[in-house]
Amino acid sequence: MIVFKNLNTAAPFLFFKQKYEDAFKRNQSNIEAISISSFNSDKQEVDSRFVNLKFVEDDKFIFFTNYNSPKSIAFSSHDQISALIYWSSTNVQIRMKARIQKTSKKYNNEYFKQRSLDKNALAISSDQSSPISSFDQVVKKYKNVKKDRDLEICPQYWGGFSFSPYEIEFWEGNSSRLNKRDFYKLIDNIWHHSILEP
Repeated sequence: MIVFKNLNTAAPFLFFKQKYEDAFKRNQSNIEAISISSFNSDKQEVDSRFVNLKFVEDDKFIFFTNYNSPKSIAFSSHDQISALIYWSSTNVQIRMKARIQKTSKKYNNEYFKQRSLDKNALAISSDQSSPISSFDQVVKKYKNVKKDRDLEICPQYWGGFSFSPYEIEFWEGNSSRLNKRDFYKLIDNIWHHSILEP
């Protein structure tokens, strides 16, 4: 589930919330899943992965991760990303281009304290995406952290990212391929709307 806070009243954000509510009413599974594509300028590589979108605050979309992970390193080297959501229950695809940045340490600490201790234990114990000898070692590290660490203290290497779109496209599929595409582009702080051909 995605939490909306002080949502920006510009048309694309209200439209996003409407499409979210439509999918939520239809019991969309993994409704918070969003694919984030990044570019690592040092490696000259593009990469994509799904993350859980937790909040939409004002015009910012927020998720959390390990700051030492490959995606975080990519965001540091190149702050432009693309994001993609698909809700099969309503056959809606949402594409975004945006700039990304870290959330504040204060914001991370406050959110970490609200999470379940089990999730926090994994965030503390995992060197995300690093090689390890076996899954048994993953479990062992996790159990040791649950025994030995204060699970309400957010580690320095964990926190949020927020991205603010400058382009958003809403694609609504139709069985006859007469797909509807609403496109919004931010120019000089004003959102411009157009319809794209299928």
